[in-house]
Amino acid sequence: MDASGAVRAPAGVGLPAAEIADRVRSGELRAADVVRAHLDHIAEVDARIGAFRVVRTEAALAEAADLDASPQRSSLPLAGVPVAIKDNIAVAGEVCTDGSLAAPDEPARADHPVVARLRAAGAVVVGITRVPELCLYGATDGPHAVSRNPWDTARTPGGSSGGSAAAVAAGCVPIAHGNDGMGSLRIPAAACGLVTLKPGRGVVPSELGFDSWSGMAENGALATTVTDLALATSVLAGRPLVPDDPGRPLRIAVSLRPPVPLAGPDAAVRAAIDATVALLRDAGHTVVRRNPPLTPPVGALARWMAGAHDDTEAYGLDRAALQPRSATHARIGGFARRAGLVRPATQERFREKVTAFFEDVDLLLTPITNGPPLPARPWHERSFVANVTANSRWAPWASPWNLAGVPALVLPVGRRPEGWPVAVQFAGPPGSETRLLWLAGELERRQPWRRHAPVFDPQELKGAPAG
Repeated sequence: MDASGAVRAPAGVGLPAAEIADRVRSGELRAADVVRAHLDHIAEVDARIGAFRVVRTEAALAEAADLDASPQRSSLPLAGVPVAIKDNIAVAGEVCTDGSLAAPDEPARADHPVVARLRAAGAVVVGITRVPELCLYGATDGPHAVSRNPWDTARTPGGSSGGSAAAVAAGCVPIAHGNDGMGSLRIPAAACGLVTLKPGRGVVPSELGFDSWSGMAENGALATTVTDLALATSVLAGRPLVPDDPGRPLRIAVSLRPPVPLAGPDAAVRAAIDATVALLRDAGHTVVRRNPPLTPPVGALARWMAGAHDDTEAYGLDRAALQPRSATHARIGGFARRAGLVRPATQERFREKVTAFFEDVDLLLTPITNGPPLPARPWHERSFVANVTANSRWAPWASPWNLAGVPALVLPVGRRPEGWPVAVQFAGPPGSETRLLWLAGELERRQPWRRHAPVFDPQELKGAPAG
């Protein structure tokens, strides 16, 4: 309670990561207090959203205490910031399951490179977030839990980084790790009202599964502000990715032609695109209608299928122990491999076409989903066809940029009539990460979004702004 008598949220819960780090570096806040407060918030809300598979209470508090005692604390960019890690990369001492009961029950001996970079920057890993089996699907659920969207717990937080997105939207952590092979960062960000960036090829260490879904999957972060997103992505990349003012108006293409036939955006998404176009023009940018050179997504689908086959083979997973939908997925992936449908030349030709498209425009604006999030239900009990059909109809806009290996960013731009967030996607040519971050920051300043889902907002749960 402060001098005015108002109840104040404890130790930075609900603050952006950049502000937490500033306060820990200065000594205004102790990392141990920040981490304990976030662990308390997780204990308070996670039973309703199912974001975490593992909460590292004792380990996280010990790591935070070590950070408080470190002479390097005052120079760390993420000093004392609680983070969550998606359950498909290694965290030393923790079991990585990839959402599957078929995974070996063996703790990792060392951190994945991106986890090591987060820790070296001063972040404290408070937990491991839930994923669908083998990270294959656009909703997050499994035999032990159905993860739920903090904006409406009857809806999914998306997938496959759904647990991470739910954790950030509920204020359990200010930033979370995720990765994206067919939209697995961008779809959950859209569902949960967050901002995220799928980096282009080679910007952040991938090392996901056997071969990162034939080079389509990239690691990244989910955040509530563009500043936090740029900070987290810079740490993951190992170099500054500062939003860079181009010093001129941008020329931005907009397209509503869906990559998948008969899977177009609903009225709320179209209205969000129109509102974003108006906002861009008010900011002085030029917007033109232009469709990118998208072809039927056979190349991306073949890699998606083959990824399940490759990972089960590489890690010796018992396919009899897989969920039926995933076993079917892996079988089809094996056929795709044997039939030679995963061709590097296909990927490179498409990348060349996409790069050529951006010779005349700086960025491309599209939808990211076609409608509201899917219902939160045990999708793992449904068939492969039911899962793929639902995913393809809801969120077909992400995969082309994975196949091309170019960056794509998603940010919230408004609300649906039901009150849920609605988002849009910007894609750019190779190397345009800082341009995307700059534009997202400009849109955020002109039209800020609500950072946390109302019912789970730490500020509202505690009754006052953070102290």
